Amino acid sequence: MDDNNNGRSVAWAGEKGGEAMSRSFEVVLKKVVDHSYAIEIGEKLFPSLIRDLQQGLVPGVSKYAVITDSSVEPLYGRPLLELLRQHGFTAELFAFPAGEKSKTRETKALLEDQLLSHSYGRDCCIIAVGGGAVTDLAGFLAGTFGRGVPSLNYATTLLAAADASVGGKTGVNTPVATNLIGVFHQPRKVYIDLAAWRTLPVREFRSGLAETIKHACLADAGFFRYLEENIGRVVSPDGELILDPEICEEIALRNCRIKYEVVRQDEHESNLRQILNLGHTAGRALEAVSGYELLHGEAIAVGLVIQARLGVKLGYMTCDEADRVTALLQQAGLPTEIPVSITNRMLVNKMYTDKKVRSGQIRFVFQDGIGAMKTFADGSYSVPVEEDTIMALLQELRG
Repeated sequence: MDDNNNGRSVAWAGEKGGEAMSRSFEVVLKKVVDHSYAIEIGEKLFPSLIRDLQQGLVPGVSKYAVITDSSVEPLYGRPLLELLRQHGFTAELFAFPAGEKSKTRETKALLEDQLLSHSYGRDCCIIAVGGGAVTDLAGFLAGTFGRGVPSLNYATTLLAAADASVGGKTGVNTPVATNLIGVFHQPRKVYIDLAAWRTLPVREFRSGLAETIKHACLADAGFFRYLEENIGRVVSPDGELILDPEICEEIALRNCRIKYEVVRQDEHESNLRQILNLGHTAGRALEAVSGYELLHGEAIAVGLVIQARLGVKLGYMTCDEADRVTALLQQAGLPTEIPVSITNRMLVNKMYTDKKVRSGQIRFVFQDGIGAMKTFADGSYSVPVEEDTIMALLQELRG
């Protein structure tokens, strides 16, 4: 007998006569959820954030938790906290030590305990203020605290603008692998403060340029040429931050558009979204093996070179195209060689912890020239590569 009631169906099965009666209950939860949100790009956006809250951007919230790191806290965390309080919002600040090394389950648990000790519950909103490590960690916390509370991202770095502002991927690192534990949790709005880029050390700014170059490599040959022509207007060869406002705004906008087009088609990384991992198979491994002495973008820059040269070897791009990728990374002041302290065996072993690994095989995503991605016979955007092939390429790169 079937009985439909408010979308739920109950099925009865089995017979009498000695046999146990079985029952099944189907939970039908088909629904469309709107995860849309706005990204605002500009300078000094705190007044805009306050105005959005006053106009009901996040309804039903009684307390706000500003989560940041020790570097961003004095520059943006505390000023935002004071501004929130001045406008009548109940808010507190929670900070953790800056750096990728702090992006762990242990830090997340400490923050959760602090929220609980300050009586935060399901009626709170998380405001993440900082770079990618902050938005990753705070977003993960927001996705699980009270089984999910709303969050806002206030991105203060190019890396956060390029990589963390679109898509809702959050997570933490473990000793085994990076970003393998996390959730998809879309923010209610993202603010990209271009003025904050002027407070960044040049090394951190360059780190963000690696993800920007990655986006151009995978989706937009025109943007790649734009970067070749204009990279000197944001950072000079000798390491001076120039930050031409027009170029910075264009970089932020193009980053968001490229990532949005991918995420729009594959929010939960079932296939297409793998292309955003360009350069990450080797790059994430390098980052971890270096003990996070390499910044994320520095490791990804070397990873982009490795995939490009491997792509040449496998026939996916020309040597000239790979040279252009390497040259643009070098123009940006990013490393393009594997540190001598990291052996090929160390690097390959760590690649086996990459989230794309299937059936014990290391998988890469590859450029199809510049501005497009390679697809393979099964419709996948990643392909297994034999360890011997990877090892041979790494040895060639060392000269």
